[in-house]
Amino acid sequence: MNLFENIRIKDTILKNSFFRAATWEGLADEDGHLTDELVDVYRELAKGGVAAIITGYARILEEEKANENMMGIYSDIFIKEYINLTDMIHDYGAKIFLQVAYGGSMSKSNLESTKVFAPSNVMNERSGNNPTACTVEDMNYIKEAFVQAAIRSEKSGFDGIELHAGHGYFLSQWLSPKYNIREDEYGGNIENRSRFIGEIIQAIRDNVSDEFLILVKQNSEDFHDAGLSSEDSIKASRIFEIAGADAIEVTGGDLSIREVINNNLGASRGKLVRRRKNESYFKDHAIKLSESIGIEVILTGGNRHLATVEKISDNSNIKFYGLCRPLICEPNLINKWYSGETGATKCVSCNGCFSQPEKQCIINIS
Repeated sequence: MNLFENIRIKDTILKNSFFRAATWEGLADEDGHLTDELVDVYRELAKGGVAAIITGYARILEEEKANENMMGIYSDIFIKEYINLTDMIHDYGAKIFLQVAYGGSMSKSNLESTKVFAPSNVMNERSGNNPTACTVEDMNYIKEAFVQAAIRSEKSGFDGIELHAGHGYFLSQWLSPKYNIREDEYGGNIENRSRFIGEIIQAIRDNVSDEFLILVKQNSEDFHDAGLSSEDSIKASRIFEIAGADAIEVTGGDLSIREVINNNLGASRGKLVRRRKNESYFKDHAIKLSESIGIEVILTGGNRHLATVEKISDNSNIKFYGLCRPLICEPNLINKWYSGETGATKCVSCNGCFSQPEKQCIINIS
């Protein structure tokens, strides 16, 4: 498969197979509005050749945010500025998707004045938050916030949204036996634990156009004994497909668990140092998933050599690949690969960018 040919997700035509996978840039203002610095990041990515950009996560409720200086989509006031952003990205021939998230017990909101919700009242190991278990009324409130976020995103010119259901955030906790210990129809087996996310997807699908895409970022597994397994993750993805999702972006690792972080099992695994055997580290699950569902699979995590993803593409049903840290290092990487410079990215997965202002690559800091 030629990864640089036009390719479709449903009726949306992408110019190649490469996505910029989401990261929290920390460049929005404190209310979630765009800044010149953040717009510049997306401009350079669009100029650099990616087919589609998935933004850093945007908060769906004004009173709650997963992280400081994240984007917002909790009010119609954002629509005008996002129209300017999406128009600019489209002018460069790229698509753009708004990632939307509710933090839950991973939240960094002002916890003295904000109630933090979760499937069950299970303390978050990493944050120390003791959340409030959702009532059905709370679930409906949050579901409606996701729906309104999707409606605003379509009005803003985004090509779709991505629900962040990975990494230990609120939606992923519904899938986790550690965090979801409910005894009603939303807890227990994986069909029940997937139910709420499926209802959110269905409600969004019912309120946006058929052309507006719904992506789900979902853990391949949580990588700890009490978490989501690969087998259950695939079952959940099937449920999301039936509910109306158009693609699953495969990621992995419950970042609320210290064991996962300490054992380098999270989404942004460090110290790959260009060792080919360590690349594309969620590929085994993604290949199985691509054989089990009828919607597209986007493989993110450790994609470093063009030849590596070409080999995966030639030997599986996976057509789409997400990159983040390599594009922090080299926003023009996809154009370089397209022009024939097909070596590895300069990124060595040191994760130094995460400790830098504006997520700068430390290789590029003079």
